[in-house]
Amino acid sequence: MTPDIIQNLIESGLPGARARVQGDDGVHFEATVVCEAFRGKLPLARHRLVYATLGERMGGEIHALALRTLTPEEAER
Repeated sequence: MTPDIIQNLIESGLPGARARVQGDDGVHFEATVVCEAFRGKLPLARHRLVYATLGERMGGEIHALALRTLTPEEAER
């Protein structure tokens, strides 16, 4: 698994999302995801939206994913 693949999966699964993904070992990753769909949602609900884009890869190909989820306004601050 690569950061680019994860970025593409997230951005394809969350219309309008922008993701920046980092990770050097192929199983542990960090991602910042900015998406309007996060508006009004608590962090757990935001994370679930991102995890849904990755499906069964979570816990398998992707061992760990640290998430920072922001609305566009939060990202501008």
